[in-house]
Amino acid sequence: MNLAATNESMANISNVLVYSSMAVYTLAFLAHIAEWIFGSRSKVGRTAAALTGKAAPASAVQVQVKQKGGGTAVMERPKVVTRSASGTRDVPDGPGAHGGDEQGDMYGRIAISLTVLAFLVEAGGVVARAVSVQRAPWGNMYEFSLTFSTVAVGAYLVLLALKKNIRWLGLILVTTVLLDLGIATKWLYLDSAPLVPALDSYWLWIHVSTAIICGAIFYVGAVGTVLYLFRDSYEAKLAGGGKPGTFATSVMERLPSAASLDKFSYRINAAVFPLWTFTIMAGAIWAGDAWGRYWGWDPKEVWSFVTWVAYACYLHARATAGWKGRKAAYLALFAFATWLWNYYGVNIFLSGKHSYADVGMALNVVGF
Repeated sequence: MNLAATNESMANISNVLVYSSMAVYTLAFLAHIAEWIFGSRSKVGRTAAALTGKAAPASAVQVQVKQKGGGTAVMERPKVVTRSASGTRDVPDGPGAHGGDEQGDMYGRIAISLTVLAFLVEAGGVVARAVSVQRAPWGNMYEFSLTFSTVAVGAYLVLLALKKNIRWLGLILVTTVLLDLGIATKWLYLDSAPLVPALDSYWLWIHVSTAIICGAIFYVGAVGTVLYLFRDSYEAKLAGGGKPGTFATSVMERLPSAASLDKFSYRINAAVFPLWTFTIMAGAIWAGDAWGRYWGWDPKEVWSFVTWVAYACYLHARATAGWKGRKAAYLALFAFATWLWNYYGVNIFLSGKHSYADVGMALNVVGF
């Protein structure tokens, strides 16, 4: 078998693995839905009890579930945390998506197992793509999207392995990963091909890989920020004597407190910001090697810098101006929006040295 046939074979294997991972992610999505549905059977009132001063019902403090052997098991009570935005409310974290319900927890564990399997299959697709082209598998938007979603799921699984209470992220993550893969396979797909000369450099491994890692982790932080805004509104309504609807209560009571979500997002963004700084520096060095200048105000360069400034302002405001809570959340979401525009908008609608083939939506461009 000649080299070209071998490469084509590996490219086909990559495609099969990518579509297979989408099928498994779909099953994980359904399992997460079942987790939330069955979890809703648990009556939780932690936040309302904390804000009104009334004793929470027994099911809200500890959940006893029957075991097959006839005994009972007690689920651990979530820790009470202080709302960092104003310090005026002490409310406990929710128990997670399963809501303290044994059957919901079972479906949640199935969802996590399926997510792990899908992650491994998708990672195999990325590796097979790399073998087929004999280079880093992120030379265009299709490959970048595959690797991006793989890294995002990997980050989620690492946090789970570290015993972090982020089961609540699973449904949103799997949903957006399916959307990302759907866009990639439908509109961004390109056949395996060698790199254009400007991209044939070891800096492709360094610069673009760090950009993918940063984007995936920024995404996790953005999800936490969006959920913080919903949870904060829910807590504020309860504190004001309002009564949220049944559906809102069912969902919000299983999320961490607004304080925990706010702190989670801040720590995620703060941790990855230095790597984003390195990404821009590495891109400038690569530009010097490839084009003879370190900075040329190319649209990709400009918007990478805009993203850096936006996140720098967010971190600086929190550290010095005391911006916490909703104002900081809006700034963080604006920063992530600039990252999204830099990836999709700049690649598709603007032209510059980072564009290498104008073929409609399937632009053959390096991700960053």
